[in-house]
Amino acid sequence: MTETQALDRERIRELFDLRSSYNQRMGGDFTADPYPVWHELRESGPVHEGTVHELTGYPGSAIFQGLPEPDRPHYSAFGHAALDAAYRNPEVFASSPDEVDPTGRTDVSNSMLSMAGDQHRRYRALVQPSFVPAKARWWITNWIERTVQELIDGFVADGRAELNVDFCAAIPLLTITGGFGMPPEQALEVRESLHDPMKIVQMLQPIVAARREAPRDDLISVLVEAELKEEDGGTHRLSDAEIYSFALLLLLAGSGTTWKQMGITITALLQRPELLQRVKEDRSLLRPATEEALRWMPTDPMFSRYVTRDVDFHGTRLPAGAVLHLCLGAANRDPSRWERPDEYDVTRTMRASFAFGGGPHICLGMHVARAEIATGIGALLDRLPGLRLDPAAEPPRFIGMYERGVTEIPVLFGQ
Repeated sequence: MTETQALDRERIRELFDLRSSYNQRMGGDFTADPYPVWHELRESGPVHEGTVHELTGYPGSAIFQGLPEPDRPHYSAFGHAALDAAYRNPEVFASSPDEVDPTGRTDVSNSMLSMAGDQHRRYRALVQPSFVPAKARWWITNWIERTVQELIDGFVADGRAELNVDFCAAIPLLTITGGFGMPPEQALEVRESLHDPMKIVQMLQPIVAARREAPRDDLISVLVEAELKEEDGGTHRLSDAEIYSFALLLLLAGSGTTWKQMGITITALLQRPELLQRVKEDRSLLRPATEEALRWMPTDPMFSRYVTRDVDFHGTRLPAGAVLHLCLGAANRDPSRWERPDEYDVTRTMRASFAFGGGPHICLGMHVARAEIATGIGALLDRLPGLRLDPAAEPPRFIGMYERGVTEIPVLFGQ
């Protein structure tokens, strides 16, 4: 048994079940379909006062990027044109209410996620080369392919599996922690510690120190050796604090989104057996199947921006200091951009959606996420003949408010 196969399945279930206490604060207990309400909101106006979860009818106090911020006025945008305008104007719609000091405290909020302007461009340029499409093969060869194959090895002889726990959850987590040089047995501890950044820093400290002494072919070495260009033309190597904030951001993004999107894509295909068979026979369909799932049901359907000055925005006056919540899920089904937007249709002409956000903060890891999904689903189709939903088990359901995914994905395979 490999280290990957030896991961504690019950612990995975707890950490990666949207209904668990670990994930409930993002609205993991929301089980209704939000899209009908989002359609009504979008049709009645592109911008509304209030938060997305309040306007949707979720009774809890969900926390996410830009929330809760109880002392600020809140507005939510639902139309594609409104989101496009906000993403194209980062000076008015900022990713953070405050300036970022990357040499200060170690936290995701002190990373490039919250940076703006030239500072954001300079920091993003340090790691961008490791996440471009041409670099996907580096990720696949070093981490993704081995993880995918070892996970399938663990259940291929059983004739059945629960793909969320047995497969989807571990792939992105092991990819990003592997990219940091962490052993598989430490991966779940990392996931569990995302709410306690200093625990992760303690795990990273010996790795960063070792890479400063002897760099390897991994992501921490990229950060250790990177030279940041200063505004005055000079350069400096990243401090430990800067590396830790970078790493926390990449861990949070890398382990917290792709597993859900992979599960959504797999479920959409399993619910359509004829389409699944077509994708198996013609792998060129795997890319449009993935892109359509990203449009149709993005796993993180909302991100927020802070309004830096009073502005009239799509018919609504937004005051300086307000938070504007961008409902990607609603915008991705705007009929002004897509015909029959509620249908999952892999034959539609692909058009860019907001599944990975937009503007200068568009998701850094989107090409790695696509590589993980394509490698994972491709391997399932290669190695599990007759892959199908288990008719005797409860079928998977799409749940969650600010983090959407599926419940269990019980499958059978073999002749």
